[in-house]
Amino acid sequence: MMKVALGQFAVNRDWQTNLTTCLELMDRAMAGGADLLVLPEGILARDIADPDLVLKAAQPLDGPFVSRLRAASVGTSLTTMMSIHTPTHDGRAFNVLIAIRHGEIIAQYRKLHLYDAFAMRESKNVTPGQEVPPLVEVAGMRVGLMTCYDVRFPELARRLALDGAEVLVLPAAWVRGPLKEMHWDVLVTARALENTCYMVAVGECGERNIGNSMVVDPLGVAIAHAAEVPALIFAELDPERVVHARRVLPVLENRCFATPQLRTTE
Repeated sequence: MMKVALGQFAVNRDWQTNLTTCLELMDRAMAGGADLLVLPEGILARDIADPDLVLKAAQPLDGPFVSRLRAASVGTSLTTMMSIHTPTHDGRAFNVLIAIRHGEIIAQYRKLHLYDAFAMRESKNVTPGQEVPPLVEVAGMRVGLMTCYDVRFPELARRLALDGAEVLVLPAAWVRGPLKEMHWDVLVTARALENTCYMVAVGECGERNIGNSMVVDPLGVAIAHAAEVPALIFAELDPERVVHARRVLPVLENRCFATPQLRTTE
């Protein structure tokens, strides 16, 4: 069994404040016996009145924010995942999902699908990634990495499931709007059910975003769900549930399409 903690909070415009929140959530997750803590997307800094703050506040992975989180993970068994913005050479930033354990960054993934939708344009400040995310082993289960808008693209989740993922993790900052909560519930559930994987989706809350962090099991059952306010919730993920789901619903075996590949830019 893997015990996962979902740490939902409203990101402040001050990175030191957000660092304190993350360290507190790490302490509470460890006290609760969690193997994995998942935090929201873009947790360095946020201000709805200053959308360019994600660029101005970006830090490298060896900067003070991540370095302090790495130090806090030393001597613990907790794996912590989150998304932050890091500077690029083209004057923008990468939206990078990182996994921290034992004082090290054990995996990283640069967000592929940028949120250029619903009158927003993430690509103004963010450069897209160009590689399929890696898998990370946590408590004996294989975990695939996705970020927010990625959930609207079933090819990525399917690719990760075919690569061996039993759990899909999704840090997010899901923006409020007409039907957006419904979109979140439907998409997170669909990605779990169609790939017979657990989905661990963690949303930022606050003035702009919906929160609603949730865990959906491989047969589409929501086994944990937060509301719209700051919260730390827990769920247990059972590898035997994945085995059972893939036996009774063998969609990965029955598929008629090849493994999804990244589209080339040439």
